Amino acid sequence: MYSSRRDFLKIGAVGGTAAAVFGFDLRPAFAQLRQLKIERANETRSTCPYCSVSCGVIIYTIGDRAKNVTPQVVHVEGDPDHPINRGTLCPKGSSLEQDILNDRRIVKPQVRRPGGTDWEDISWDDALNEIAAKVKKTRDETFIAADSQGRRVNRLETIAFTGGCTDTNEFNYLVVKTMRALGIVHLENQARV
Repeated sequence: MYSSRRDFLKIGAVGGTAAAVFGFDLRPAFAQLRQLKIERANETRSTCPYCSVSCGVIIYTIGDRAKNVTPQVVHVEGDPDHPINRGTLCPKGSSLEQDILNDRRIVKPQVRRPGGTDWEDISWDDALNEIAAKVKKTRDETFIAADSQGRRVNRLETIAFTGGCTDTNEFNYLVVKTMRALGIVHLENQARV
């Protein structure tokens, strides 16, 4: 049976009228509609992580804020007081709640060993140690101390670093200092625009 939008509206109007005429009390339903799902939630202001625009978002969570209890995200919306987006969000920012609550979201570091086909979970300490070892090995093997004319250049062109728009100024300052100390030339941050 094909039904159009107009048919749906007609059926809805007739059903609502019938409910009111035959004595169904709709006041509890209307009262429930007025109670918001974010009524008891805690507000946390944050920044959308997707692009360099850095829109403000409000994340609503329900939880008792007890130690070792993870609050449950119930709603995400644009921050109307934020000077950049004034409460609006693009489709990526609007989908933040689904990204946070996704059961396939990776929350531990993983590695796929050379020649392997499966990813294995490793600890954060192991991940940081492996990254540090590979950075040191690459720097030791490819560091350029002087150019072809003998001038000191102290640069490393085989490693690059890119930062994100949600990093703080203090974090970006430390990152730039660290990368320059390593001699890294290819340094970028998406928030520089």
